[in-house]
Amino acid sequence: MAGTPGLLFLLLSLLLHTVGPVSPYSTHWKPTWPAYRLPVVLPQSTFNLAEPEFGAEAKLEVSSSCGPQCHKGAPMPTYEDVKQYLSYETLYANGSRTETQVGIYVLRSGQGESPGKSRRKRQIYGYDSRFSIFGKDFLLNYPFSTSVKLSTGCTGTLVAEKHVLTAAHCIHDGKTYVKGTQKLRVGFLKPKFKDGGQGANNASSAMPEKMKFQWIRVKRTHVPKGWIKGNANDIGMDYDYALLELKKPHKRKFMKIGVSPPAKQLPGGRIHFSGYDNDRPGNLVYRFCDVKDETYDLLYQQCDAQPGASGSGVYVRMWKRQQQKWERKIIGIFSGHQWVDMNGSPQDFNVAVRITPLKYAQICYWIKGNYLDCREG
Repeated sequence: MAGTPGLLFLLLSLLLHTVGPVSPYSTHWKPTWPAYRLPVVLPQSTFNLAEPEFGAEAKLEVSSSCGPQCHKGAPMPTYEDVKQYLSYETLYANGSRTETQVGIYVLRSGQGESPGKSRRKRQIYGYDSRFSIFGKDFLLNYPFSTSVKLSTGCTGTLVAEKHVLTAAHCIHDGKTYVKGTQKLRVGFLKPKFKDGGQGANNASSAMPEKMKFQWIRVKRTHVPKGWIKGNANDIGMDYDYALLELKKPHKRKFMKIGVSPPAKQLPGGRIHFSGYDNDRPGNLVYRFCDVKDETYDLLYQQCDAQPGASGSGVYVRMWKRQQQKWERKIIGIFSGHQWVDMNGSPQDFNVAVRITPLKYAQICYWIKGNYLDCREG
């Protein structure tokens, strides 16, 4: 039963249908968060693994030559394949490691409530449209305050009181963990005070206020087996995401995760994200751009970005019908760069991993620990 592609097709068909149509042609139409019939991803068994090596060099971006048409033409995975991809590895601060196998369930209403390229990667498209965010009045306020820096060099986003969403390649190269992951820390930008606590915030000063990072240790990390199995080849980039649990709460406002709507439903067809690009050390860099193409698992865009921005949370702001308010949600994770053969001519894209209904169910369970709290995407 479980190995048949037909069952997976039924599962995906249920997940792709939203509850209640949204018409963009209504007189008072607002870009509205869709309501999805969400699946449940639950742990079935957990076993210990040998302590890992921490010898991989940190890669601040990943590359793949498999573009949109390549992904769209890939065979549909079986139900057993998807269970394998969504199974996950957990690394603890003491160096121990476990693997957890999962089950996937669909609850009906009322129930439960490529490497090898030597080309130089170009990630700035024409005029550099990134904005460096200066001053504590911006950096310490939402949504910019949700962006944090990983000690391995990447960016992450606060998605709960003690949780950070980032890219898997920031801590694991697909074979083993990168150097420094065992003592992984997350950095929060804060004002750099001098002279007994008096900051250099003179209103007449033309210089931006100095900021510094305050670091919190990571208690454990979760990485899906789809990344470890794929290692950025074939399906690997589809699963380039990881969740970090901090040793203590961060006390900042965080941004919730949400299921990625189709690109045509995004406000203006645009996405937004902020990260710590390496070419602007110490600066938080914000950008937005149009989505150029999409697959079920990936968003292709040409947002200007540099290494270091990997792991940034890609977000949009849409109308929340139930609460009658506007709300930003993380709908993807910025992953890296792809050279794509477009009708015989190479074109480059930056790529974000979409939070699909299945990935939402998995990440939400990692955060909440109770699938009943993960029924609304």
